[in-house]
Amino acid sequence: MKANEQVNRRQFMGQAAAAAATVTIVAPHVLGGAKTPPSDKLNIAGIGVGGKGWGDVRSVPSENIVALCDVDTRQIARSAKQFPKAKTWVDYRKMLGKQKDIDAVMIATPDHTHAVITMAAIKLGKHVFCQKPLTHSVHEARMIGRAAKEAKVATQMGNQGQASEGARLLAETIWDGAIGNVREIHAWSNRNRRISQRGVARPKNTPAVPKELNWDLWLGPAGQRPYHPCYLPFSWRGWWDFGTGVLGDIGCHQLSAIFKTLKLGHPTSIEACSSNDQHPPEIADETAPVSSIVRYKFPAEGDRPALKLNWYDGGMMPPRPEEFDPSRRMTGGDGNLYVGDKGCIFGYTLIPEKRRREYGRPPKKLPRSPGHVKEWLIACKGGQPAGSDFANHAAHLTEVVMLGNIALRAKRKLIWDPKEMRFTNYAEANKFINPPYRKGWSL
Repeated sequence: MKANEQVNRRQFMGQAAAAAATVTIVAPHVLGGAKTPPSDKLNIAGIGVGGKGWGDVRSVPSENIVALCDVDTRQIARSAKQFPKAKTWVDYRKMLGKQKDIDAVMIATPDHTHAVITMAAIKLGKHVFCQKPLTHSVHEARMIGRAAKEAKVATQMGNQGQASEGARLLAETIWDGAIGNVREIHAWSNRNRRISQRGVARPKNTPAVPKELNWDLWLGPAGQRPYHPCYLPFSWRGWWDFGTGVLGDIGCHQLSAIFKTLKLGHPTSIEACSSNDQHPPEIADETAPVSSIVRYKFPAEGDRPALKLNWYDGGMMPPRPEEFDPSRRMTGGDGNLYVGDKGCIFGYTLIPEKRRREYGRPPKKLPRSPGHVKEWLIACKGGQPAGSDFANHAAHLTEVVMLGNIALRAKRKLIWDPKEMRFTNYAEANKFINPPYRKGWSL
């Protein structure tokens, strides 16, 4: 959009057509309208089948679960009760190398192993569903995006909100010019610290490794360290070597819709402050902060003007806009606020309430999703790419989110050169772009 003007019809239709490309009309049985014939079923392997992975393999009842892989045999034993015909594996590399009937994989391992498993599957021509964030580093995101595009396999990141009605309403409302040009984006998440420890140092005691756990495989490409129960089964997310903190966990959810709506490219700068700023290296270098604020600046692109994107977590919040109804609560768990030069959107609706009632609903221009997982299944069976496929959306979104984590660790404003994949003003921060893998591991 040109400054102070609504989206013109040509641009609007182009945006709508691009977004519509994520959904296609397919046979009724693919959409769940009829029982899937055996010949149309995918043979799917679950990699990381505890927690979220357990839910993922149960989310595709129309397909065949032919393999279950986990470094903890306790997780395999539980999943095998529901899928007794599936072969079981501890090492995904052996599974992919030996079990030839696998068409697709669903990955729900800790963040630090997402990329190596995803790349191994893509190189073998397997379709991939990987939980968010897609990767653990900026370099991994760029490489996975390229590999997925070249291999032409069907992919989907596990940020299910992108398939929602709200995500489409947001795009349609902004494209309709309801708030004018978007100038600021605010996104926040207040995750309970008990979900994953943050702001703590590495433990010094070294308890024995449970007999059911292959600790070496769990570490994967991460640096060697002694086992400790504070890292798993789920508390790995707050540790930099294994997880990506609250920003990595939730950023790919919160920011997906606006990245699609505005076709956001690469930021020019990123800066951050956090509770880790008061901690010594033995804490700040080990775990993500309890609370943080990250600020991105995006340059003008095409008819879209420059804008700022701000991330908050751990109870940090943006200023309350004047348009917000005085009696309405703005704080809480996760939220988004979009500020334009003609108004604001909170979540997916205009504020204040009077403005929302006057406006109603935007013109319906986008096709609705059959469901996040079904999008992927459709793509696997020859349909259009899923809404969060790696090549067109997920890898880029993940890369930008990971840049925020680098700014948190660098503790200063960073100037980003996306073409050269480096920070031009602080060379020390470049070590976080592509952290080294442990010997024996590669992408």
